[in-house]
Amino acid sequence: MVTGGAGFLGSHLCDKLIEENYYVICVDNLYTGAIENIRHLDGNKNFEFIKHDITVPLYVECEEIYNLACPASPKYYQHDPVITAKTSIYGSVNMLDLAERTNSKILQASTSEVYGDPQVHPQPECYWGNVNPIGNRSCYDEGKRAAETFFMDYYRKYRVPVKIMRIFNAYGPRMSINDGRVVSNFIVQSLHNRDVTIYGGGRQTRSFCYAEDLIDAMIRFMDTDIDFTGPVNIGNPDEYTILELAEKIIELTGSQSDIVFQDLPEDDPVRRKPDISLAKETLKWEPSVSLEEGLKDTITYFKQLCEVKI
Repeated sequence: MVTGGAGFLGSHLCDKLIEENYYVICVDNLYTGAIENIRHLDGNKNFEFIKHDITVPLYVECEEIYNLACPASPKYYQHDPVITAKTSIYGSVNMLDLAERTNSKILQASTSEVYGDPQVHPQPECYWGNVNPIGNRSCYDEGKRAAETFFMDYYRKYRVPVKIMRIFNAYGPRMSINDGRVVSNFIVQSLHNRDVTIYGGGRQTRSFCYAEDLIDAMIRFMDTDIDFTGPVNIGNPDEYTILELAEKIIELTGSQSDIVFQDLPEDDPVRRKPDISLAKETLKWEPSVSLEEGLKDTITYFKQLCEVKI
């Protein structure tokens, strides 16, 4: 079962699992997911879609649960912070209860946001983070941190086989055109020759990981021994400034866009880069898709989408 299975990453995960001959139950309330992301799976005998909000208990039979359900971009998770926090916390508890009942492995799609605006660089899994618990982003940051707590407590108390994966800045085809994340923002603005908007001075850094690489890591992680819980950082350790990203996207799209600067949002991290030593050691994993290669594929997707939607 894949919760958030009609979302950007969730739909790619459904595709990969079906390709590997799993029967997949896709669960999504379509708050940020889209039927278009899974429409190509209609009629597939190994695929089932259930429209459901995981803040309400769900009673199905499964052997593995990938819990990806939660708004993942600031625009969406700040739109209704209460829904965001409830999805992370109540949703995780409901999925953990399901995993306990069905004796399923369960993977939590956590986030690099648990590190907040980090004072340690790059960020290893042992770093506890620097998070503002009452800021505009805390519904997501603290919601994911609380979810990790529940995952580990269910493992210790009930021996539920849990996996905690901390994702660093995913991007790729099927990102929402209006989701507000930096890669999609820059691509859409560039394709329309609009000003490319950078918040802050553009010197803040991120490490961008292509969806295909992330999905590979998820499946590898799920296949590990039940006592290997993580957390495990999954991301691309290549670090770029936001200004470098904007310039690269303008170049790859052949855009005439200018770059403009606006104020940095509250609690926006200055630097973000994963230490992936543990993933290399335990999962035999590291990303294989370069930023330029991944951006080209993502730009191609948005070109097709923009012709239809805009």
